Amino acid sequence: MDRRTREVYNDAILAAALERYGIARDTVRLLDGFESFIHEYEKDGRGYILRISHSLHRTSDLTQGEIEWVNYLAANGVPAARAVPSGRGNWVEPIAAGDGSHFTAASFERARGDHPTRADWANGLAVRLGQIVGRMHALTKDFEPSDMRFRRHEWYGDYPDGFAEMYLPRTETRVIDKFSQLLGYLYALPKDRDSYGLIHVDVHGGNFYVNDGRVTLFDFDDCQYAWFIYDIAMALFYAIAHDCVKKEYIEWADSFLSQFMEGYRLENAIDGRWLRQIPYFLKLREIDLYVVIHRSCDLDNLDPWDASFMRNRKYKIENDVPYVDLDWDEYV
Repeated sequence: MDRRTREVYNDAILAAALERYGIARDTVRLLDGFESFIHEYEKDGRGYILRISHSLHRTSDLTQGEIEWVNYLAANGVPAARAVPSGRGNWVEPIAAGDGSHFTAASFERARGDHPTRADWANGLAVRLGQIVGRMHALTKDFEPSDMRFRRHEWYGDYPDGFAEMYLPRTETRVIDKFSQLLGYLYALPKDRDSYGLIHVDVHGGNFYVNDGRVTLFDFDDCQYAWFIYDIAMALFYAIAHDCVKKEYIEWADSFLSQFMEGYRLENAIDGRWLRQIPYFLKLREIDLYVVIHRSCDLDNLDPWDASFMRNRKYKIENDVPYVDLDWDEYV
């Protein structure tokens, strides 16, 4: 989370959000949130999520676009946690901050179940997850926002000029150069209706719950226009070990991607040649996270997941070490 966001957020902003959604304060519990303030609450015997984001992260219009897509997907067979309106009947509630900026409040149904377990993965979860992502991609081909103001950003909108330089130390010139070269490569990739559209871009075990084998996907906050293969690459990225070199780790990576694509192809057709682009999108997320951790975290006091990810990461990026070394032609 950007430092300015933490500085301008206060209890009055939370109180305003609770009032607009008719939420009793004693039902609210703060959850972990990386880019936004996330709360869960109870109302009329049901569970919901309240998300409060700063305009530096997402504008009200972009949040409206996210909600329109989420509800469109849910209405067409994707198991996604729907958005719910405020007491005023609005999907998005802007709340002014003291410095002239604003926060945006939005609420969603709380998914049933819990984060996936090893038993879930052993029971074909990767196939079901692939089918859900395939369904999303098939549906996104016909999706249009109600107003172009609500159109979500293109993938490169997350990487403004100087993104890496802004948050990395000056000594990180090789990482910055690698990132610039990678962006240049991605900019040149072709786009068409069957390869590029609105995607989730953050499909991982923290963003879906499993309940008796049923998956519910949530947190579409990062959704953007990008290549479908990016979604597939991100599911792989988060399903495998940070240092994916041991035999058993490689075997799991291969098994996961094979199962995921089995499910994906039940819902959507993708030219197999796109799977050869997965290493580039894995590297995009790898460098992106490296930069964001520098931006948002205390490098001397990282949580276990971040610490594991950052171990030898600078060396791996600078020396073009693949995030995972698979024979991509096997999946074509």
